[in-house]
Amino acid sequence: MQKGSTHEEFALKQTAPKIVGSGVMIGGDKVTVAYDLVEQMEYLYVRVVKAKELTKDVTGSFDPYVEVKVGNYKGITKHFEKKTNPEWNYVFAFSQDRLQASYIEVCVKDKDVVLDEMIGRIVFDLIDVPRRVPPDSSLAPQWYRLEDKRGEKLKKGEIMLAVWRGTQADDAFCDAWHSDAAAVGSEGISRIRGKVYLSPRLWYIRVNVIECQDLLPSEKNRQPECCVKVVCGNQALKTKICPIRSVNPMWNEDLVFVVAEPFEEPLVITVEDKVGSNFEFLGKCVLPLSIVPRRLDNKPVPSKWHNLEKHTVVEGEKKETKFASKIHLRLSLDGGYHVLDESVHYSSDFKPTSKLLWKSSIGLLELGIISATGLSAMKSKDGQGTTDAYCVAKYGPKWVRTRTIIDSFSPKWNEQYTWEVHDPCTMITVGVFDNGYLQGGKCTSIGKVRIRLSTLETEKVYTHSYPLIVLQPSGVKKMGEVQLAVRFSCTSYVNMLSKYAQPLFPKMHYAHPLSISQQDFLRFQTIQILSTRLGRAEPPLKKEVVDYMLDVGSHIWSLRRAKANFFRLMYVVSPIMAIGKWFDQICHWKNPLTTILIHILFIILVLYPELIVPTFFLYLFLIGIWHYRSKPIHPPHMDIHLSHAHAVVPDDLDEEFDTFPTTRGPDRVRMRYDRLRSIGGRIQTVIGDLATQGERFHSLLSWRDPRASALFVTFCLFAAVVMYVTPFQVVALLIGLYLLRHPRFRHKLPSMSTSFFKRLPARADCML
Repeated sequence: MQKGSTHEEFALKQTAPKIVGSGVMIGGDKVTVAYDLVEQMEYLYVRVVKAKELTKDVTGSFDPYVEVKVGNYKGITKHFEKKTNPEWNYVFAFSQDRLQASYIEVCVKDKDVVLDEMIGRIVFDLIDVPRRVPPDSSLAPQWYRLEDKRGEKLKKGEIMLAVWRGTQADDAFCDAWHSDAAAVGSEGISRIRGKVYLSPRLWYIRVNVIECQDLLPSEKNRQPECCVKVVCGNQALKTKICPIRSVNPMWNEDLVFVVAEPFEEPLVITVEDKVGSNFEFLGKCVLPLSIVPRRLDNKPVPSKWHNLEKHTVVEGEKKETKFASKIHLRLSLDGGYHVLDESVHYSSDFKPTSKLLWKSSIGLLELGIISATGLSAMKSKDGQGTTDAYCVAKYGPKWVRTRTIIDSFSPKWNEQYTWEVHDPCTMITVGVFDNGYLQGGKCTSIGKVRIRLSTLETEKVYTHSYPLIVLQPSGVKKMGEVQLAVRFSCTSYVNMLSKYAQPLFPKMHYAHPLSISQQDFLRFQTIQILSTRLGRAEPPLKKEVVDYMLDVGSHIWSLRRAKANFFRLMYVVSPIMAIGKWFDQICHWKNPLTTILIHILFIILVLYPELIVPTFFLYLFLIGIWHYRSKPIHPPHMDIHLSHAHAVVPDDLDEEFDTFPTTRGPDRVRMRYDRLRSIGGRIQTVIGDLATQGERFHSLLSWRDPRASALFVTFCLFAAVVMYVTPFQVVALLIGLYLLRHPRFRHKLPSMSTSFFKRLPARADCML
């Protein structure tokens, strides 16, 4: 399967970027070595701190701002109204590759409606600009007297500046204005900067609804049918209706929700009475999450009684009754679970919520996001296609976003990030997006890459160009390539190997497991919480980005995925089928020499049965050593053949990209429904055949067919007597030689045991 995806367009390509970590470049200062997975980019930095004693010869309003100009590139600070001592503290970064002048001009100007007037300026020769040598701290800004256009010093007016050369490893790089974003206004700068985000700490809160007492229904002589509704933010769950109609109902039912720190929404617990098809309010209590105890294991926390407040409406006003019914609850914030926000198959984290249960890290994951090439045009600007690309990487609770490169199909980011690793069997996800916020739209996904850490050798730098493959309604398409450098460093090899013998999830997942429906509901709510919280950051990580990185909607039915999973299953089963064909060839003496060798091996194992298990493991060892020669040298990547995306038909794609619920016409839906029924019918037949074989095994001793059971019981008695009086080696030898007999002693009819088994009854005749 993997070898079939080596088509040139969609193949993974090994690259040789000029980075220190790969050994292509030698040397470099300390910070450069710390950022050794990206190419070094030179920048000219200008920090504009503040100004003082700014004056004008003509009276009027004075709105100062600073303009920094290097050749054709010009950066502008915001202006202050009527302020002679403004403070900006703004950093400009000009790429060394695009410097088109031999000097820097820093001008202080007065913003005007008609024409901005220059107050003063400072000019620096580039040859005199110092270079910051790590690990020195930042260059201290200095006061400079402003000059007029003729180069004469002004009587009043000074500006505090710092000018130096550096790389993207400089502290000022992240928050600086970049020359490659000169076309972006000052309001949009914050939306294109690179940032690091942390997911909020997520908890499962368990609400164990035990019972209520002294409920007051509206009709005094009526026994209520009660249930309890619990609301936490946007999540709402109900218990089952108590089977016993009573004013003291009991449930003892667990309801589980997802909450995020800091806790903002309280728990709202309502008791309702079912009256006909409606529910009548019987009482409510509101509990802040700050009072809920936290538990780390499966030991139950103490339960408590809470008052149920009941409000009645009297002449349009709410009146609180003094008598309060009671509700018995057991609440706990379960910190022993890992709150799932990703699919288990490509999760980046398995740690429990509570940090008290965390174990020490086993290593470091370093990612260098170098560049992208051949990106597709994602939007139109001035009649031409353009792309404003940035990358998002997620591992564990840490998300990173690179800066946006404006209007480029081959952006170069050269940014490096680091994560602590607690489990080697995890996966990092890197997505490439087009920034649509600058035009007031949404971000569009360009492609995604997943890298499993367990497939990487430790301390080795992997530099590859990954294809960005997406599936569109028109078919599979390559949107470009992203060049990454990855290194997985291990701090404790013994601890890393011990992880393979430990459970995947924390202990609570096995001591008190969640049901499949609970996991699906909780994961959906977790993604909604993450989208909301990360969308409130500055700059925001919007919902469409979070949803794409977490693969929202991957559980929706897709005929393409069903076919892909079927072929995956066939690929897994194919070795068993190959062994069956090989054994059939042995039995039919297709290769007499091999068959004779198998006879000899079989006889040795029968005569010396203690060699069977060692021989089996020795065989597995030799197979593993043999396959070591052809082990994969590249990390896995998106495979269009494995995904069955290369041969999908247009209607299947239209069905996959349809909304849920569907928006297609009734004829199209009817056709797809009939097709699904046809596929489901074949699956139903296969499942029925498997069930039939299992029921035949059960019927051997169930006496559903008395004659067949009598024959089998008699055979068992005869076999027991023979096995008691005959050595096991003799029996095994006779059976093996019978199975390996020459084709001359075979006939084409099924064997007696096969015929007997197929005649056994199943329960298919009892089905409607």
